[in-house]
Amino acid sequence: MTRTFELRQIGKIRRENDKVYVSISEKYQKALTQLDKFSHAQIYWWADQNDNEEKRAILDTVPPYGDNPPRTGIFASRAEYRPNPIAMTTVKIINIENGEMEINNIDAFDDTPVIDVKAYFAVCDRVENSHLPEWITGWPDFYPEEGFGLN
Repeated sequence: MTRTFELRQIGKIRRENDKVYVSISEKYQKALTQLDKFSHAQIYWWADQNDNEEKRAILDTVPPYGDNPPRTGIFASRAEYRPNPIAMTTVKIINIENGEMEINNIDAFDDTPVIDVKAYFAVCDRVENSHLPEWITGWPDFYPEEGFGLN
């Protein structure tokens, strides 16, 4: 059974002068209330540059990370091309002002549509005893505080 769903863009990624912001549309800015009390948030974004029927049909890939990675199913990767190009990045909140969240960085392009923001709760979002496949070698346990992504 296949169903369709309606998503609403609530904002967009904005990059300016080596800073990164999540700009929330005026209609949704009230939803930011008290988010500034959290250190981190999860940003759900639409990988619009990979949103076409050809890329939505890709079901396997060779990941661009690790040591000689095997071909994997798309669900075993963080690739942006997938049946629904939804991506999620956990970010550090630097400041929230006038409907914009300044964040440390994100692996999304300027003007990327944002579809949701959720406060980061360690009790729900952190996994104490996780593991990765052996072919993913050399990756740190955490990204550095200054962030990562597309500058």
